[in-house]
Order: sequence, then C-alpha cells, then structure tokens
Amino acid sequence: MTKPVVLIAEELSPATVEALGPDFDVRNVDGTDRPALLAALADAHAILVRSATKVDAEALAAAPKLKVVARAGVGLDNVDIKAATTAGVMVVNAPTSNIISAAELTVGHILSLARHIPAAHASLAAGAWKRSSFTGTELYEKTVGIIGLGRIGALIAARLQAFDVRVVAYDPYVTSARAQQLDVELLSLDDLLDQSDFVSIHMPKTAETTGMISTEQLRRMKPTAYVVNVARGGLIDEEALFDALTTGEIAGAGLDVFTTEPPVAGGTAARLLDLPNVVVTPHLGASTEEAQEKAGVSVARSVKLALEGDLVPDAVNVAGGVIDPFVRPGIALVESLGQFFTGLAQGALTNLEIEVRGELAGYDVSVYRLAALKGILTNIVSETVSYVNAPLFAEQRGIETRLVVEAESPLYRNLTTLRGTLSDGSVLTVSGTLAGTRMVPKIVGINGYEIEVPIERHHVVMRYADRPGIVAIYARALGDVDINIEGLQVAHADAGGRALSVLTVDSPVPDELLAEMGEAVGADLFRQIEITEA
Repeated sequence: MTKPVVLIAEELSPATVEALGPDFDVRNVDGTDRPALLAALADAHAILVRSATKVDAEALAAAPKLKVVARAGVGLDNVDIKAATTAGVMVVNAPTSNIISAAELTVGHILSLARHIPAAHASLAAGAWKRSSFTGTELYEKTVGIIGLGRIGALIAARLQAFDVRVVAYDPYVTSARAQQLDVELLSLDDLLDQSDFVSIHMPKTAETTGMISTEQLRRMKPTAYVVNVARGGLIDEEALFDALTTGEIAGAGLDVFTTEPPVAGGTAARLLDLPNVVVTPHLGASTEEAQEKAGVSVARSVKLALEGDLVPDAVNVAGGVIDPFVRPGIALVESLGQFFTGLAQGALTNLEIEVRGELAGYDVSVYRLAALKGILTNIVSETVSYVNAPLFAEQRGIETRLVVEAESPLYRNLTTLRGTLSDGSVLTVSGTLAGTRMVPKIVGINGYEIEVPIERHHVVMRYADRPGIVAIYARALGDVDINIEGLQVAHADAGGRALSVLTVDSPVPDELLAEMGEAVGADLFRQIEITEA
C-alpha cells in the first residue's frame, strides 16, 4: 500500500520527523524555490512549513491530493486560510509552542533595560570601562504593567512576581476573579501607564489595537519608565515612540517586533535602532530550540491525526467531527455575531448563553458554541483562536457557557442569540439569522432593539435620545471625511425613548470623529465594530 506523502518545505527539528513515525513517505523540498515547490506538491497529502514558504491559492491548486497544511509556529501570515478552506484543506499550527519563549524574552528585555546590559557589553567590548555610565535600577518594589493578560501575559506576571514587584494589568476582557487568581491588580489603561515603571504590551493586532500606545499614552508614563513590545509590530506608534525616547518623555524601550520587518533604511523603525536607550532583537519571540522543537512536534502530531481521519486539536479552519450540511452555513454567522458582541461589550464577559431557535433545533448545533466563543475571543487574545482552543481560553477567563436549543421561533426560520452577562452585572444580547434563499447573514436584534442589518466589514452602533435630525448630524460628519454610509437602520424601543442606529460604512471611522459624533448626538453608546472573515 502506498504511503501518504508528507512534504517538509523548510528545516525542522529531527524530532518532527520522529513524531510523524514510519507510516508516511517523508520528502523534502526548498519551499522558497517556487518551481520546485509546485512540482513537489503534486503528490503531497500534507505539507509542513515555517514562515518562508508561501502556501497560497496557486500552491493549493498545484496540490490535488493535499489534505493538511501545517505551520510549525504560531503565525499564519504565509498561509491563505480562506483558499485552503475553499479547497477543503485543513490548516493547523502550533499556538502554544512559543508562549514560554516569548514570556522569557519579555523578562529578558525588562532586565536588559533596567541594567543597561547591551550598552554596557558594547562599551566594554570596545575597550572602555565606564561603570558610572551604566548605573541601573532594581526591579524590587517597582510596578510592572502588563497590557493584555492572556496566556503570555499571565506567564510574565508569574515570573516577575519572583522579583517582588507589584504587577498590574489592563485587559478589559479579563474578570477581577481571574486577575485575583494571578495575583495581579486590574487597572484602567491610563492608571496603568501613570503608575508603571515598566510597561509590556501583549495584545492581538487589530484595527482597534494598532497604535494603541501613541503620543497621548507615552506622555502619561513616568520619565523614568520603560516600554517593551515582544507581541506585534505596530501596537506601539513608532513615530510617537521615537519622539518620546529622544525628548526624555520615557527612559527607554525594548523591541522585538516592528511595523516593517526587517526595518527599512531611513524608516522610523531603523531610526529607533540607533538610539542608545533602545534594546532591540530581530523578532526572536519564538527563536529558542525548545520552541522550534515543540512547534515541529506539535504540527507533526496534528498532521498524523489529520491523515488518519481523527480530530485535530489545533486545526484553525475546521471544527472537527461531522457537521450536518444544514448546520454548516450558520457557523460563520455565529462567529460574526461573536465579533459583534465583543465590539459592543463594555466590560469583561462572565457568562454566555448561546440560544438557537427554529428548524435547527432538530440538529446537533454544538459547533455553534465553539463558533460563538471563537468570534468573541478573536480580537481579545493575542494567540490564534481555533474552534478547539476557544473553550480553553474562555475557561482561563472565567467565562461560563451554556447552549440552549428551542424549536419555537415566531419571527425567523432560524434565530441564534448570544446573551452574555458582563462583570458589572449588565446583560448584552445580539441576535442573527441567515435570511432568504441566499442565506444572507444579518443582525436582527441588539438588546431588545429589532433591526435587520446585513453583516458587513465595518459597522457603527450608536444609542441616543430619540429626536428628529440625528441622522443628518452623523451623516454630515461622515460625509465631510468622505466615508460613505452603505446601509443604515434606526430602531426605536418606544416613542420618546432611546433609539439605536446601526450604520454600515465603507471604511473605518477615525476614533476622534467617532467620539465627536457620539457627543454631537448625545449618545450613551457609540462603538465601531470591524468584522473579520470567519
């Protein structure tokens, strides 16, 4: 019997091949040699890559037998997940392989900044002996602020506590109970920046978090404080950081990631490299022998499971198990509802109920619970969220979930509602359905307001006292900056009460303009929501 072909396109540890075992025909190819890669893919049932090999639509089209693409690492920028899903190819990665390495590198940057280790080394290596030039600071009894208390943030908190520091954190999606478990004090972002001697950022990179540490935030920090970014390039505005470092607004920075990698000569990132109060590393978060081996072994096991037809824990584009064709179209809808829910939530989620009504009540819709959690957590945690690891992330954040299925659905053939209790005791509900023969995904309810808005990329939601002329106010404001309103619905709870406007716009609304619009209409809720592809 012919063995399935597993193609290794980049250098991986010997343990990776050992983990595959003897039941596969393991072949090697240089993934950066495009013609060789395309030729080798003709017979491949699986391909293992790192970051250099691009598995795009062209590569997938050249691989008619391909069942699984495995990325030995966390990121998936070099894999076209949508094209793979369309082709029926599973995509897996190793989401936990580098978390310890990333946490330890962060601590290394903090220590290097506190004691000026790289600069002192360079000075001594050049023949100088300038002890007084490198007087540092102890971590003892200092305050370290962690922005993003996910798995990496929690590991950093645990390691830093051994230095007898005060650890504070900002994460709007972490409950106080979870923070208490980690012996971490939750603060607002402004308070964290005001109080911290060291600030380390560990957030996912989204439209909302890009540039979240900019001029205003850096000015809040102490002139003796340091900032560290080992998470994603672009979370810190590099121009603002350069200004803060050269004017003495902050003492220094430790950077492992940059907006453009490698930094381009003449660019802001390249200018940061020349500053004496900056410690830099070339994106080394996952660059340890242990992390690379764990990544290779992890994806090798996933490949083996996939080719043997078993459930794959780290699959990012399939839920695993048999899903009825009648249920499957709703998965993307529920995931989008989850993203919409997160966009509206103004506190940490503690309890989530996923209610499914209508004809779907006769089917196994347990995958909707996974889809809801994946959608809710996608823009909250820094790691890649899959259908399998989403419940783990939810458990870590103290989120309890319940799936309720009811046949009765007076208004829609099928209706899915996410009903969540937030840490302040408030309840948020978001409902959606697939409408018509084309099964268009729509939001049909928000906190008791009945609407019917197709789910698109960019939405703005505002709630305000119902009175004439409001639409003209925000329509004019958006028109002045050439943002087109592609769709609009206003829902009225009751006469003379508060109205809810849900807008679909063709591009993101600047935060300053959104705040101005909210103030102009007297809104007590104004949120911008970006829906990424499920």
